[in-house]
Amino acid sequence: MKKVNFTEMKNGTKEDYQLLEKYEKNYERQTAERILKYLSAQTSTLEGYKITRLEHSLQAATRAYKNGENEEMVVATLLHDIGDDLAPMNHSQYAASILRPYVSEKTYWIIKHHGLFQTFYSAHHLGGDRNARDKFKDHKYYEATVYFCENYDQASFDPEYKSMTLDDFSPMVRNIFSRKPYYFV
Repeated sequence: MKKVNFTEMKNGTKEDYQLLEKYEKNYERQTAERILKYLSAQTSTLEGYKITRLEHSLQAATRAYKNGENEEMVVATLLHDIGDDLAPMNHSQYAASILRPYVSEKTYWIIKHHGLFQTFYSAHHLGGDRNARDKFKDHKYYEATVYFCENYDQASFDPEYKSMTLDDFSPMVRNIFSRKPYYFV
């Protein structure tokens, strides 16, 4: 494989950057496959839960699918907790940043803020403010995020629930990540 000539980016040539762009575009086209591979490995959980991280994601996405959500929201629901392993303190923002170039502003906002909204169900048991989400009460996507948490996230920890498989969702993931990006950040 051909490599660039520079050891510092400031010394790169047009040819160097054209080469990298070619490789990066090819790598970008494989994003969906890397995501699916990562999700498939989520077969463990944090201590105490009755189901794996993968099963939680599948349950939530299955609920969204059966509720008639569009493909973008189904995929976002599938990926909403993808940051749990690597970014446990800001997993929502992690997941949202993966989705951001490929989804609408609304979907991005819901996924970005779902972690805070999800504390509605637990914070008061631990001495926290269950209504912390209310600082966004006037935001146009507030109710949509409450709906997401109530119907898809908090409801998806049931070992008896019959989920669709990751293979069922794979074409949707591939479709979303093959879209022309909305924008870059």
